Amino acid sequence: MSQKDIKNNPDHSSRGLMWKLLRTHISKSQLIGFSLASLVGLTIVILAVQFFQDVKPLFKDEDSFLRKDYMIITRKVSTASTVLQSSNEFEAKDIKDIEQQPWCRQVGKFSSNDYSVEASILVNGQGMRTMMFFESLPDEFLDVTDRHWKFDPNNPKIPVIISRDYLTLYNFGFAPSQGLPQASELAVSKAVKLQFTLRGNGNVQSFEGIIIGFSSRLNTIVVPEDFMKWSNEQFGSGIERNPSRLIVEVNSPGDERIASYFKDHGYQVAGDKMQQSKAQGFLNIIVSIVILVGIIISVLAFFILMLSIYLLLQKNTKKLQDLLVLGYSPNQVSRTYINMVIYINCAVMVVSIILMLLMRAYYMPMLKAMDVSGGKIYLSLIVAVIIMSLISFGNIMAIKRKINDLWIQSS
Repeated sequence: MSQKDIKNNPDHSSRGLMWKLLRTHISKSQLIGFSLASLVGLTIVILAVQFFQDVKPLFKDEDSFLRKDYMIITRKVSTASTVLQSSNEFEAKDIKDIEQQPWCRQVGKFSSNDYSVEASILVNGQGMRTMMFFESLPDEFLDVTDRHWKFDPNNPKIPVIISRDYLTLYNFGFAPSQGLPQASELAVSKAVKLQFTLRGNGNVQSFEGIIIGFSSRLNTIVVPEDFMKWSNEQFGSGIERNPSRLIVEVNSPGDERIASYFKDHGYQVAGDKMQQSKAQGFLNIIVSIVILVGIIISVLAFFILMLSIYLLLQKNTKKLQDLLVLGYSPNQVSRTYINMVIYINCAVMVVSIILMLLMRAYYMPMLKAMDVSGGKIYLSLIVAVIIMSLISFGNIMAIKRKINDLWIQSS
């Protein structure tokens, strides 16, 4: 092609010449390496963003186990406290200090009976008698609600909430050993007849008991607070004692400060709540690391492409300078390289989005099994566009700067 033809049709000739230069000296392995690195990095980032969007209801929903949790705490009973008979109760200052912690929403106090309780249980004509205890706490900490959850001294029936663990022990421990039938929660609520005999302060009185429900949160026998206050006045000393157990509602179960605080103050958490909190905290760390790794891979992919482009431009320096001398502007010379970068980045973005959607289709049935419907995908798409736009912008600016340097040298 002659110099006259080039000047008559500069755009067409420029694209043709630049493509010949690229096709001759381009390193396919370098571009493939960039594409794969960029694909992996971008996929990790947008998948993490999409996964967070899908599980966000677990963090937003007030009833979610990730949004809040309840911990029942006591003071540790040591040999020294047993020998010295020291009190393991929580004083008002202890409760106030817990309430002031940033991870604490509210604190509830367990109240216990100050008198003797004897329970008679009748199941299918077979009865048994045992000593028992009552506890009460504010209604907002209960996971069972019922309109019968109240006590009327004029119609003395005691509603109780029983730990679901007790029913499990009956069904799979006591019942088989005694030849008794297993029972569902509904059957127990209707079939089991309870009779409570309260003794104390020179008074003895029997009450009918009603099982309102079964709690998964509380491993105890709960009665209404108004009944506990009334019965302690009638059968106990009437003196309000400091609680020996507290229920703490926390707003971030995975907060490592919770475990540290309880350890420093010698508090003990019932069940495996602290292990669950540690696991949730560990999960938060893992998710953060995954996102960080994705970002690092994307940044490395950016530099891989930049290195490839610089090597390509370096190989074609003489021919590019010839084009600039012939009268082509730096924008015309750099256009083919810019188009190549845009095509590659767009292809990487599309494939990353497809991979993200395929992976989302894999884990969504698991989330739906946990009653999580998932979130919108627009945020992950926006993140993909923003990341690839920034990478492309950086590539384009670097290409233009390199071409401008060659243009200055050839002037």
